Amino acid sequence: MGSRSQGSVVPASVPRLLQENGSLLGGIAQITPSLFLSRGNVASNRSLLLSKGITCVVNATIELPNFNWPHVEYVKVPLADMPHSPISLYFDSVADKIHSVGRKRGAVLVHCAAGVSRSASLCLAYLMKYHRVSLAEAHAWVKARRPVIRPNGGFWRQLIDYERKLFGKNSVKMVQTPYGVIPDIYERDRRSLAPYWGL
Repeated sequence: MGSRSQGSVVPASVPRLLQENGSLLGGIAQITPSLFLSRGNVASNRSLLLSKGITCVVNATIELPNFNWPHVEYVKVPLADMPHSPISLYFDSVADKIHSVGRKRGAVLVHCAAGVSRSASLCLAYLMKYHRVSLAEAHAWVKARRPVIRPNGGFWRQLIDYERKLFGKNSVKMVQTPYGVIPDIYERDRRSLAPYWGL
């Protein structure tokens, strides 16, 4: 394995993974050996699920049905992608499910409609709980594999609360900006865009 550059925040317990092909919104991103993240339509592709060894699908939507493929377990997380949706109620149960499936040599696909907010938030919670990485590290790890992730502001607040519950401290905070209240990691991203977009 090659050396990791620039003090990378890759969780030590997770091996380096190959980038998946496909468009940014489409395709399936491998987060850990037993965890995948995608948009909803990927769950309808039975051959893809089989090729990735997926034995459990977490459907984090109210709008998409489960496809109920044989030999695949389904977990429904019935949430709208709205800041007031109580996604934190599912952080522990979904993280525990991902962990238990991985221990049985299975794999979990977590999806929402676009694979941007709800499903990404659940993956971040799992990485914090079972890989013991900070929220900032978990976000960097998942974003490197699926660059379009962007949990809504309410989900960020719930993730920040969950990080404090797990570790007694926070690596991300919400900050007031001219664009509204956003996680400080987005503010750093926006600073680099400012000269080009005039924000």
